[in-house]
Amino acid sequence: MTAQHLNLGRRAEELAVVHVKKLGWRLLARNFSCKLGELDIAALDEKEKELVMVEVRCRTQNSVQAPEDSIGPRKLRTLIGAGRVFVDKTGWTGPWRIDLFAVTAFPCEPETRWRLEHLPNITQQQ
Repeated sequence: MTAQHLNLGRRAEELAVVHVKKLGWRLLARNFSCKLGELDIAALDEKEKELVMVEVRCRTQNSVQAPEDSIGPRKLRTLIGAGRVFVDKTGWTGPWRIDLFAVTAFPCEPETRWRLEHLPNITQQQ
């Protein structure tokens, strides 16, 4: 991966953390890693009393594939497995779900504009 690509991903994750806080969720972990995979963000939606694992996907405006289209069955299985490990490790006994924050970057001078779409509970999508 190029440095520019990695920087774009880091900036998208920072934008996602800001969005988590705007939603009023409590940030529990970032980049949680286990043998089954990684979770970008784990947060607690205290209003709904639900643990939310957030996958952040970022693409630039002219990418062939939209960020929300970049999650396939294999990635979903990885996210579910890592989510289960997180739940076990933290002792969480309530409901939990996996949300997608699809971030599109619109590069322009002098700064990049961003659009974040929140797709809740992506394992329930049909």
